[in-house]
Amino acid sequence: MANLNLGLIGNGAISALVDEHGRIVWSCFPRFDGDPVFCHLLQPEGHAAGRGAFGIELVDFSHAEQHYETNTAILVTTLHDSQGGCVEVTDFAPRFHLFGRMFHPMMLVRRVRRVAGTPRATINLQPLASYGERAPELTFGSHHIRYVGPEPTLRLTTDASISAIMERRPVFVDDTLTFVLGGDETLHESVEMVGRRFLEETRGYWHGWVRSLFVPVEWQDEVIRAAITLQLNACEDTGAIVAAMTTSIPEHADSGRNWDYRYCWLRDGYFVVNALNRLGATSTMEKYLGYILNVAAGEEHGVLQPVYGISGEEHLHEAVAPALAGYRGMGPVRVGNLAYEQIQHDVYGSAILSATHMFFDHRLFRRGDADLFRRLEPLGIKAQANFDQPDAGIWELRGRTRVHTYSSVTCWAACDRLSRIARQLNLTERETYWREEANRMHRIICKEAWNEKKQAFVAAWGDDALDASMLLLHEFGFLSACDPRFVSTVAAIEAELKHGDFIYRYVEQDDFGTPDNAFLVCTFWYVYALQGLGRKDEARQIFETLLSRCNPLGLLAEDYCSRTGELWGNFVQTYSMVGLINCALRLSRRWDQAY
Repeated sequence: MANLNLGLIGNGAISALVDEHGRIVWSCFPRFDGDPVFCHLLQPEGHAAGRGAFGIELVDFSHAEQHYETNTAILVTTLHDSQGGCVEVTDFAPRFHLFGRMFHPMMLVRRVRRVAGTPRATINLQPLASYGERAPELTFGSHHIRYVGPEPTLRLTTDASISAIMERRPVFVDDTLTFVLGGDETLHESVEMVGRRFLEETRGYWHGWVRSLFVPVEWQDEVIRAAITLQLNACEDTGAIVAAMTTSIPEHADSGRNWDYRYCWLRDGYFVVNALNRLGATSTMEKYLGYILNVAAGEEHGVLQPVYGISGEEHLHEAVAPALAGYRGMGPVRVGNLAYEQIQHDVYGSAILSATHMFFDHRLFRRGDADLFRRLEPLGIKAQANFDQPDAGIWELRGRTRVHTYSSVTCWAACDRLSRIARQLNLTERETYWREEANRMHRIICKEAWNEKKQAFVAAWGDDALDASMLLLHEFGFLSACDPRFVSTVAAIEAELKHGDFIYRYVEQDDFGTPDNAFLVCTFWYVYALQGLGRKDEARQIFETLLSRCNPLGLLAEDYCSRTGELWGNFVQTYSMVGLINCALRLSRRWDQAY
């Protein structure tokens, strides 16, 4: 049965998910939101025969172990047979500096090395096209197989037997076999040399990247893995950051909450770049800010969507892929996301919060100036005009709109940050204007979003439902941690939304019924709140519990089922990995206290 004990490899152009047995079960070409030529994770017809996967299958397979090479995105799976035979499968996507720029081709590399015994392996390579609807046509040469039908045409170059691959016959692994899968281009040197050189260069790149990070004293390995994972979700070409690599992993079993997350939500992107910036990975933030500014410049009247395509595409039409049964057969499998049509007013705050770094962080190559400030002000005007207007909210409700407090607060944050930026730029008049607007909005929100009976800020104005996003009131600077209203809001959320150690987004019914699993980032937000309130021991205990729910490779999905101990929801979820980083940075001992 499928599970989310998967490893992620990638390079900023493409990615792949590899299961516990070393099979690539999900990978889209030519980029993150492309056609999943490997879609075994979502059960194409005949999935039991390995359709939509790239497997290295040992004869008499016994067991496997898996790990990442230290401080890299290189995944190693060790496969054992029952006769003492053993092979090591090393998977990666090349990423390194070449000729003064980043080399990140649309390419996956697999190296299969004999470790012990006389192992025999079948190379089961069965890509599909058009979301599992058909198999591509095959042509081949002496050292390659072309898969014609997916767009683009793919070419496998290898030093393994072409006949054995095409006929799926087992062969002895005597030394090392190399497989390079990418665009329809000829390699101009031996595939073994290419694979070995690309592996060394990619290893060196990741080691150098990790050395540049600021990491806390405690939980260093977990933070480094989370940081690498976030980097893999960033598109090198455009700067977009996708919410997750998959589509339609249900939020909980048979829920119908199956969404395509392979796009860039401005809200998610802000949280990601904020975390990476705290670690020192500033180049990803700079690229993302360029993406946001390009998106905003193309929008008529400054109206932003909550989500865009990787290249800034506005229309993400939603459809169902009929040839895919879904994760564990739990369809539908959706392609595209109708959230692009929704009104979500928090986008203006998310965009401005992201851009604020450019005015205060002296490490950045491009610093914010008065011209950039003037480009941001129209977004502030939109926030000012819409902070008290109904929208779909942070949780993207499809059946109704309300004046959501989270959206109101982020609109306030947009105006608050514009005032601070204007002060930094010595634009006194604009500083005063935006400060007065932020103060006006703050007073109104405090009046309309506060529920006297609940003694809490609630999900929507005039409502009585609680919402875990109110745990971020201190994070955004809307309330201080010692404000009695924040303290009582946290207490109310603990009373109604906490189940065991986990916080639910909300418990009211929505378009699909009542949520059944914990949305993991909400529990990370709870840890932020506990730390802000000075309840550090509780915060550490909850954080350790969250870390224990990571899959064996240290990765998290969107949701967690406390009854079964399983991860659910799209994978790898950037929200969750951001939460891990932020909690570690807040809770760790200082370096001068380490020894």
